[in-house]
Amino acid sequence: MTQQAGQLTAEVISIGDELTSGARLDTNAQWLSRRLGELGIEVAYHSTVGDTLNDNIEVFRIAAGRVDIIVSTGGLGPTRDDLTREALSAVVQRPMHMDESAMQHIEQIFASRKREMPERNRVQAMFPAGSQQIFNPQGTAPGIDMVVPGTRVETSRIFALPGVPAEMKRMFDETVAQRIIESKGAATEIKHHVMKFFGTGESDMENRLGEMISRGREPRVGITVSTATISLRITAMGQSDAQCQEQIDQTRAEILERVPQFYFGEGDKFEQHDAINAELVSRGQTLMVVEYGRAAPLGNWFSKLGDSPAYQGGLSFANSNQLCRMFGGKDELESLKLLKRKCKLDWLLIIDSYPELDDDALLPQPASEIRLLVISPADKALVQTQTLGGHPDVLQPRIAKAGMAWLREMLAENTE
Repeated sequence: MTQQAGQLTAEVISIGDELTSGARLDTNAQWLSRRLGELGIEVAYHSTVGDTLNDNIEVFRIAAGRVDIIVSTGGLGPTRDDLTREALSAVVQRPMHMDESAMQHIEQIFASRKREMPERNRVQAMFPAGSQQIFNPQGTAPGIDMVVPGTRVETSRIFALPGVPAEMKRMFDETVAQRIIESKGAATEIKHHVMKFFGTGESDMENRLGEMISRGREPRVGITVSTATISLRITAMGQSDAQCQEQIDQTRAEILERVPQFYFGEGDKFEQHDAINAELVSRGQTLMVVEYGRAAPLGNWFSKLGDSPAYQGGLSFANSNQLCRMFGGKDELESLKLLKRKCKLDWLLIIDSYPELDDDALLPQPASEIRLLVISPADKALVQTQTLGGHPDVLQPRIAKAGMAWLREMLAENTE
């Protein structure tokens, strides 16, 4: 890809023997690359380095010589193999000093947990001279923000973050992203908005959105997929919060014009079961789920709603015969309707059924017909059959999500 004139470049550095050995998958680098791309930063390199001081110094020196922005994760813990501070100190050839505000925050965290702070944790408040702290509201590892001289670039700015994903993500979104935007001089505010979709693939979504996901567009629209759910993250930059919100509103409306049929809600953590629950609560109606096979993802997801007046629980059976035996050998449909009446339910959602997966299954599973059944408040049996296959890690959640999509469609058509 050709770099645009004036476009900033970045390198993501992942630190840790567990990464270079292959013992752990590096998901931090993927997440950071997407976020940097949403900010209009061209990620030119990924580097992974183990817990050796000389190797850490070298990887930072090489990166500082070729990109404008470096974001690293890992190596900020209190143990002797956490070497990021020492490496950065060596790169700029400056001594480290204690940051008192960072030290106070670390002490407060241990006090709040009613634990005595080990002396070794004091090292986490040490910073190379001339650097500044990146506040970590969740843990004892503050990040480091420092500028170093470059060769192919005039200067390179390093943002060193902890490797714990939850801490790293929050620190990037709350502090690093804003500092990057300010350094670009293009805006003073940045705002994100996430829209959720189900029912199509990533490639089809990209085709439908067209130029909306191009790198040069403002606001940026990033696309990610997790177990068949698509998230579109709108990133707006402007001179005020209101200006950012106006960009988001316009982009959101355009997206809904192009792909309204797959949309189900807003927010990073919002899922289809949240959308179904909200709709049923607004109607004053109830739901139970029944799942056949050797899995029960719907029951797991809906249980996270807590004490919802709409969700009345779930049942899991190896097959429909077990359900029928519960009701004296009646056929499946009659058994389901009896269950619905006994539990005083408005809706039933039935998945028939999840395929059995081997523990060591690595290859995509062959597609098979899956029956999705909804029983409405009027006891109508609403059936859809889909042919579904895919990777073992995705297949069962995809089936469950297809069932929820079918229920949402039936809810939209049935206002009884």
